[in-house]
Amino acid sequence: MAFEIVTILIGIEHLGIMVLEMFASPAKQAKAFDMEESFLRQKVARISMANQGIYNGMLGALLIISQFIFPGITAIMVGRLLLIFVAVVGLYGALTATKKIWLFQFIPAVIGLILSL
Repeated sequence: MAFEIVTILIGIEHLGIMVLEMFASPAKQAKAFDMEESFLRQKVARISMANQGIYNGMLGALLIISQFIFPGITAIMVGRLLLIFVAVVGLYGALTATKKIWLFQFIPAVIGLILSL
């Protein structure tokens, strides 16, 4: 039960990240993602952020939906697969973008994976 709750919460978090990446102002994005606001005002940066946002949104939706549409062990296996994806992406992001990603993506995904055991 704890695994399912954590997986759903991580899914909700990714929907929130999607909203920030796709719809927030450059000022809010700069603060959230430790980036220069002047960079985020550029058209190509806006497009790139929106593209990342749609990926995060779909990942969030899959994390949530996987806990409701698959029966028993299948839900756990699909959830594990998605959480491994989140952990790998979170690790890469923490190493290349901002250390905050450790706290908001990598660590929750690892906790979820531990709970699935």
